[in-house]
Amino acid sequence: MTATARQEPRDRARPRAPWRPRLPVLLALLVGLAGVGYRLALLLADAPPTNSDEATMGLAALHIARGEEFPIWFYGQAYMGTLEAYLAAPLVALTGPSVLALRLPTLALYALFLALSWRLTRRLGGDPWFALLVIGFLALGSDRVVKNQLIAGGGYPEMNPAGVALALLTVALCANGAGRRLPRWAAWALVSGLMLWVDPLLLPYILGTGTVLVVWRRRELAGRAGLVVAGALLLGAAPMLVDSLRHGRNPLAAVLTASGGEATASWGERLYGGLVLGPPLGMGFCSPSHCATWQLWWALAFPVLLLLAILSAWRILRAARGSTADFEALPVARNGDGPRPGGAAVGDDQRVSAAVRLALLAGAAAVLAAYVVSSAAGRTPVESSRYLSCLAVAAPALLWPLWRAARRRSGVLRVVAPAVLAAILGTAAVATVEAIRTVPATHAEAERHRALVDALVELGVRHVRGGYWTCNRLTYATGENVVCAVVDDELRPGFDRLPAYRRTVAAEPDAAWVAPVGSPLAARLDQRLGPEPGAFDVVTVANWRVYLPRP
Repeated sequence: MTATARQEPRDRARPRAPWRPRLPVLLALLVGLAGVGYRLALLLADAPPTNSDEATMGLAALHIARGEEFPIWFYGQAYMGTLEAYLAAPLVALTGPSVLALRLPTLALYALFLALSWRLTRRLGGDPWFALLVIGFLALGSDRVVKNQLIAGGGYPEMNPAGVALALLTVALCANGAGRRLPRWAAWALVSGLMLWVDPLLLPYILGTGTVLVVWRRRELAGRAGLVVAGALLLGAAPMLVDSLRHGRNPLAAVLTASGGEATASWGERLYGGLVLGPPLGMGFCSPSHCATWQLWWALAFPVLLLLAILSAWRILRAARGSTADFEALPVARNGDGPRPGGAAVGDDQRVSAAVRLALLAGAAAVLAAYVVSSAAGRTPVESSRYLSCLAVAAPALLWPLWRAARRRSGVLRVVAPAVLAAILGTAAVATVEAIRTVPATHAEAERHRALVDALVELGVRHVRGGYWTCNRLTYATGENVVCAVVDDELRPGFDRLPAYRRTVAAEPDAAWVAPVGSPLAARLDQRLGPEPGAFDVVTVANWRVYLPRP
């Protein structure tokens, strides 16, 4: 008997070709790195400009790094959690107080936002080329956008990655029926709790994704998952809850007051600031500090796209067969590149994706509505448009109908949709270039401030009085070697976020005064120059005036 040789499959004998990333994946990586690199270059050039509010967060980080204090809220108020200070504290401890130490964590949060946005877009059914488009849009950065993403002023840099993370976790929990479920439940609840403490502006997205989870996984939430969610939610929001119980504070009421809830603005002003200026400014289509008329086209396109995207997601939810209970027993799908053998059916995947897109779009609509009804939209629309920074969380859902229309084989939309997408990228690119043009002036101003700090050190000045936008910035830059108390333009006591600074300066009879050249405060202090007792000598340093009491 002749033995028959066992034949091995031909594929086993061949060496496997090394894995190569597909073109859109590689391009997305390059575009994402360009977005991060652009922002890193801004940081190294002292842009965007810092201010005393960011320095207040820096002082919190400095106190945490020294172990002197562990603040729950932004100094001087009972809302806006200090998560950014805790993230920056190790760097401040290692390198000393600097704006860069504050902003490297926010830059890392932006990089995380890009990575999560890519993953979310893919999990929602978007092909790699659409995900590349989303990353390209998010990599651009107008003046308002990079300020929201990089300035450690309280809440804004962490909102977008947190919102996308909530949506991504929701997709995973609804589409998968097994696997690491309890850790995902815990992660969703922990992020939600943290953001309730840090800044409740993300609340619409928390409620939206939470509603999807309740509808899809209500049976699971009735068991151990519900206990995990409750515990992690309480853990994330613990700083806020503990402070509220100890001091009887209501952070939500404080937020409403700060957003203009008790101020006055006409409905015409609110509608113009909220609906006309708000979306273009908040989503990166405008020049620094203003919107040109042609840049306002996004104010018309945004609500139309929002409505179309909502209708598209709703149609999929109604058209897909099966009940939400069917999702309770779905097996695991390992990634978002499409259904896998043994995984959820195509219709199920589409329905989950549509539900999460609808949650994101509803969250964006709620954020915009809340902004419009606030007086901040009417009184300070340019600066207050930062409240709309989290609209970027909904970008994958908002742009999806345009992408689908652009891929049609025929029809008017086949021409219109690519034109709109090109206009979106083009307008955002123009706004990015205009933001870059302001960098030299910003860098020069930072150099002048460093010259002021050096001059105070040379003069031996340790205690000064100055305006609000001078004091904490100066105190943080010197690591509290110079302590500043706030005064108004009439030399009266102003708003000190740390009252201890005022007491320290008041105990020093020879405290100096600092004011920018040409400011109302400088004009008022100039009236006290002269040889008489109680008058000042003045030293001018790099566009700053330092007033020294005569001995």
